[in-house]
Amino acid sequence: MTNVMIRQPGYMPNIGFFKKIQSSDIFVYLDDAQFAKDRFDNRNKIRTDEGFRWITVPLKRPVYRKKLNEIIISYENDWITEHIDLIFENYNKSDYFSSYWNSIKNIIEKKSKNLIDLNLDLINYFNSELEIITKTILSSELDITTKKSEKLFDICSKIGASHYISGISGHDYLDESIFANSKIDLIYENFVHPEYAQLHGKFIENMSIIDLLFNEGEKSKNILKNNT
Repeated sequence: MTNVMIRQPGYMPNIGFFKKIQSSDIFVYLDDAQFAKDRFDNRNKIRTDEGFRWITVPLKRPVYRKKLNEIIISYENDWITEHIDLIFENYNKSDYFSSYWNSIKNIIEKKSKNLIDLNLDLINYFNSELEIITKTILSSELDITTKKSEKLFDICSKIGASHYISGISGHDYLDESIFANSKIDLIYENFVHPEYAQLHGKFIENMSIIDLLFNEGEKSKNILKNNT
């Protein structure tokens, strides 16, 4: 049995993204999908004493109808210093901040040209710290030209999937008939967000993975592993 998940690799994703990788036999980074404006491709949320705040990587225009792996980062404004200052200000008092901060900071300061490189460098670092060893593939390496549900199905077929695991929102956009007439079973996951130690008051879900790591350190691995 080969369980496959396919997702766009965003900027400092939340814990649910990493649970998806951990739960897969093969995880496909959908790097040749169309860039999704105002979603999570180039931004995420960090916890603050006022609730949360978006941190967004600015991009060179135009981005309309470009693939994620074609998106170039803009350095017209000093967003690197802004992100570093915001993360430091809101997390430097967390118990495990010093265990991860220099590595994360160094990746951000590399000034990657393409958004996909920045995102994957960060994701690979987080995977390492969380001891996630799932095999990962870039969808662009598979040379598949179909779109939407057909593309997801063709990816699964090409890498020998027995099960495609979709997020629960897949009910809204997947053409289930494509999978129904095949040997690939379609499964919907229902991620249940764990609650963990968090600075700044009442717990808020769906922050960037750095929120978990800075607050829980080595315990993050078991929190993720034991999550359903």
